[in-house]
Parts: sequence; C-alpha cells; structure tokens
Amino acid sequence: MTGPHLTFVEKILARAGAKKAVTAGDIVVADVDLLIMHDLSGFLTAKVFDERVGRPILRPDRVAMVFDHHFAPATERQAAVLEANREWARRHGIRLFDCGSGNIHNVVMRRGLVRPGSIVVGSDSHTPVHGVLGALAVALGNDSHAGTVLPYGKAWFKVPSTVRVEIDGRTGPGATTRDVALWLVGELGEGGQVYKALEFGGPYVKALPFWDRWLFPLLTVDVGAKCGYVEPDEVTEAQARALGVDGVFERGDPGAAHEVASFDVTGLGPQVACPPTVGNVKPVEALAGTPVQWTELGGHGGGRLEDFRLAAEVLDGRTVHPDVRLNLVPASREVFSEAEREGLVRRLHEAGGTWFPPSTGSNQAANMGAMAPGEAMISTHARNFPGRNGSPEASMFLASAATVAASAVTGQITDPREITHRAGPR
Repeated sequence: MTGPHLTFVEKILARAGAKKAVTAGDIVVADVDLLIMHDLSGFLTAKVFDERVGRPILRPDRVAMVFDHHFAPATERQAAVLEANREWARRHGIRLFDCGSGNIHNVVMRRGLVRPGSIVVGSDSHTPVHGVLGALAVALGNDSHAGTVLPYGKAWFKVPSTVRVEIDGRTGPGATTRDVALWLVGELGEGGQVYKALEFGGPYVKALPFWDRWLFPLLTVDVGAKCGYVEPDEVTEAQARALGVDGVFERGDPGAAHEVASFDVTGLGPQVACPPTVGNVKPVEALAGTPVQWTELGGHGGGRLEDFRLAAEVLDGRTVHPDVRLNLVPASREVFSEAEREGLVRRLHEAGGTWFPPSTGSNQAANMGAMAPGEAMISTHARNFPGRNGSPEASMFLASAATVAASAVTGQITDPREITHRAGPR
C-alpha cells in the first residue's frame, strides 16, 4: 500500500512537525533550523524579546544577525542601533556578522548556515531565496521571531499548495536570467500566487548554474507566494559540497504539485521593471532613451560575480558617462575576493565605477545616499517602490547587469544589444 504523494514543502513540514504526512491547508508547528535577521529587523525583534518574552533563547546557535543596511552608519542614531545589536548578540551568544560582511542572504548562504531540507525563517521579505539550496525558507514577522522562534525554536505554518512553474525555451540576444525573472513577475502577476509554494523547474531552469537559479525563489514575495524553491538536483548537491554543508535533499513526488504554470522564453529580450512596482515590466526598447543619473549593481538580486562579469564585458573599452554614477556593491566578501582575483575590480574601477563595501547597497537609502526629486536610477535591486531609495519623486528601474552597465555608458536606459554583440543568450 502506497502513501499519499507529497510535495517538497509537505515532506519538509511533515518531518519537522513529527507527522507522517501533511496536506495543503494543514497547520503545522515545526522546528526551525535557522533564524536570520538583519540590523533593522534584529533591533526590533530584540526589543520585543527582552521587554515581553523574558525567557532565554533556546538555540542561540540557530540564530544569525547580519549588518547589511546600516553598514556605514551616517547618524548617531543609526550607530546606536548597531551597538545595541552587538550587545544583544553578545549577551545571548548568537552569531553576528558585522558591517562589510555582505547582504544577509548571501552571508548566511556563503558561511554554510543554510542546509538542504532545513527550515529557515527571517523577517526580510526575500528570505524565500534560500529555496535555491533545497531549504524551506519563509519570511515571518518580528513578533513571531521574538515570541516563538527564539524561546521555543518553533514556528507555525499553514501548508501552502504548490504551483510548478515550468520554464522552457532559449532567450534572445542580450537577455539574461535576470530578464527572465523580471518578465516572470509580470506574467505570474503581483499578488497572483498568494500563499502558494512555487516550484521552479523545466529545461531552462535545469540548465542554469546555481547563482542564476538564485533569481527565481527571490521573486516569490513579489507575486504573493509563501515560498519558492528549485527542486534539488546535481547542481544543488555540488553547491552544497562547495559550501561544506550537508542535509536532506528532499524531492517532491512526481505529479504532486497542485497546479502547473508553463512558460516559453524563446526569443525573450532584455526587460526593465518600471516604477512604481516590480511587476510593471516592459521590454527595454519601450524605455530606451530615459535619462538616468544613477546605476547600481547590488542588492539581494545583484552584486553577484556573474553581474560584475557581465558589466565588465559591456564596459570593455568604454567608460561611465560623465553625468552618471555607477555603484558597485558586492553581495559578499567572497564575491569581492573572486572579482579581485579575476581582475574585475580594477577593470570596473578604471571604467568609472565606485566600489562599496559588501552589503545591500543603496536599498532604502540607509547609508549610501538618497536620490533627489526627479533623479532616476537603474539597478539590479529587488525593489523599486517610490521613496525606497530617497525621494518619492525619484524613479527606480530594475534590470539585468548588462542593461545597467549599458545605461551607465550612455546616461540613459539602453538596450545592451546596442552596446555590444557579445552579451548573448544565457
């Protein structure tokens, strides 16, 4: 007699909740393997925990805090937040990654804290990105961290139904995986997958290297999903070995997904997400000629080694436009070291780019400066809401590293195919 067919998420929640099986809609109280907080959410969680909970942290070895927003505090108040966080981390014995370590998700992944088959929670909305390593990763509120995760090592979950997002085809010249991910947000629809689990697969995804796969679970929050993941395969296992981590490589049973959404990206060109939301996606041709004063490689969706390679290719023999600033923000210290070894640091510096410490970059204008009314930026960031990077009258466009670099050269949003024929399909 065979048991029920279970999805990837159902298998992980059943094991963590000490149940034989669970199904969509069930409520499960499960053990949490890792809680991650950045400096802003960590400060709020610590305050609630100390003032209202009054218990010790059950498993401090399963908690990590990363300073990635106020990585160079510009005010006394910001500096005080970081110092309070340091004291709290020391007092409770939790892992702390101080300023300059990188952005929260890259840091905990690179330092081997995320394991396949584990449950990861965090208050940052992009926490589901850890589904790329075969973890069940979800965003929870600060009070949930303070009230259940820290003192009891547990959280409750409503089991989501699973949608398999099947992607096939070969993109056109100039398009990258980031272009596919941006386009997919528009196709799935903002809020179109509320409380679903998104399983990314198909021939296109299967052929991608690990850090390009990263871009798909990253987008889950923008379509309203609870979590997202790429089902573990040989690429996942190789990356886990490279990071020195082990775990249970759960795979959903064949046909267990509740829905299938199929997409063909054949011929897809470069895309741009336009203000005011990530789902307002248009082909780059529709925005060509829009002036920009700021360009940036960084954020949860950028600052990868792959982004700096693409930018260096586009900027080869060229320089940044005199009216444009190009910010270069590595996702982690490891990425910066790799970029230095490949000669990318010098190449991009000499082309006119400015390197910043590994962090989230100008996200929320926390410390890299804010945009003035009427200014515009095109970047690899994950969000473009009004006021997120300064004035609500400034504009933020999201694109691939190739499009960002091409725009840095011309001073306006530019199709990378117009700059170089070498930015071919990936």
